[in-house]
Amino acid sequence: MNSLLDVINKQRRVHDLMQHQSMLKHDLASSLLQRQHDAELSSLITHATADQLVECLTTLDAHSAQRLWHLIPPEQSNRVLWSLPETRRMELNLESPYVDRQRVQCYELNQGRLNSVVLQAPSIPEDFKPVWVDLVEATPGERHYVEDLFQVTLPDLLDENELEVTARFQVSQDDDLLLHSNFLGIQAHHARSVPVSFMVHNGVLFSIRRESLSVFDLQKQRARNQPGYVNDAWDVLIDLYAADVECSADALENIYGKLGQVGRHVLSESISDQMAAGILSDIAEEEDHNGRIRSNILDTQRALNFLLRGRMLSDNQAQDCRQIQRNIESLNSHTSFLFDKINFLMDSTIGFININQNKRVNQLTIFSVVFMPINILAGIGGMSEFSMMTQGIDWPVAYGGFILCSALIGCLTFRVLSHLERKRALSSYRRPPH
Repeated sequence: MNSLLDVINKQRRVHDLMQHQSMLKHDLASSLLQRQHDAELSSLITHATADQLVECLTTLDAHSAQRLWHLIPPEQSNRVLWSLPETRRMELNLESPYVDRQRVQCYELNQGRLNSVVLQAPSIPEDFKPVWVDLVEATPGERHYVEDLFQVTLPDLLDENELEVTARFQVSQDDDLLLHSNFLGIQAHHARSVPVSFMVHNGVLFSIRRESLSVFDLQKQRARNQPGYVNDAWDVLIDLYAADVECSADALENIYGKLGQVGRHVLSESISDQMAAGILSDIAEEEDHNGRIRSNILDTQRALNFLLRGRMLSDNQAQDCRQIQRNIESLNSHTSFLFDKINFLMDSTIGFININQNKRVNQLTIFSVVFMPINILAGIGGMSEFSMMTQGIDWPVAYGGFILCSALIGCLTFRVLSHLERKRALSSYRRPPH
């Protein structure tokens, strides 16, 4: 924000200085300078956040704020309007903000189907009975709008690693249910935990999250296409947990397929070090996915246990929760099996790496044994006694014969070692099993 304000103040000083200069084609030069300044500001605005732009619009004078506002692109302007104070918005003659349907989605039941409703009125009509309000990356202004509209205080998102039960599952003094759960998000075959906050207030489910999730989109599509799929906010909440368990099951199937491919490579006759490195990377990634899935379904299990203990559900809804818990128990056995399979593949891959290292050490050992007698002869050949023993023989003949003798000894040593190695391997192959 400081850089944006600094640029605006600098441009203002340059503009004022140019106005006091007398030059030919003054209007043309002033127009070119204005275009250059607008291009510079547009580049900074693109990388600025909504809060930074709001602070600039609030700090600047009316004329500079109007100029800055006209440079803000439409995809950013509504976010800025929601956070801009109403008095400043009226001073600049700016229109009222509208609720972005991508960030604030409201649904009501109509003939057993879940239908989307646009929130624009300052108050809720009498015949309007929503069951679900879904906020995705909503601005602070949009959150305040929803809170004023429904007379509720929305919860903040908790960190995904927060494990304390009293912080994640609670009932407020107004008998409002507050749940903080992690849902499985999969993007580009990468699994991650996405924190979601739920609140049930006066029969309306409020969900707050920072990003889009396929689980929520699937639930909305089912509730729109199947009459009677949901009957109230509790059904929506339970079905969201059920859809998350389904998504976890699909993710486990993908892990099974990926580990099957890895297993075929591991059980091949030979694996190079480069292949082993790639296999270890794949195994580590699938282990992370499996652990994240297990953590998420356990979190879902805790949330369902809290709902059952709270006696907030009807008999049919409690039965649905128990069925989801049975599905979670079956998924837990799959995750345990996958952990065992991952450990087996990890140990097998490391074993192949050790075999490759043993082969290289064995080759170095053979190489050193072959050259050991040659080194001894070379040491003898470097002594003065060798010159005395070969006295009277031309040195090319003497040293040539010495080199030939050394090579012959090395060759014989290598053949003896190879014969012993083959004999050992053959004896171990023929050895009967115990």
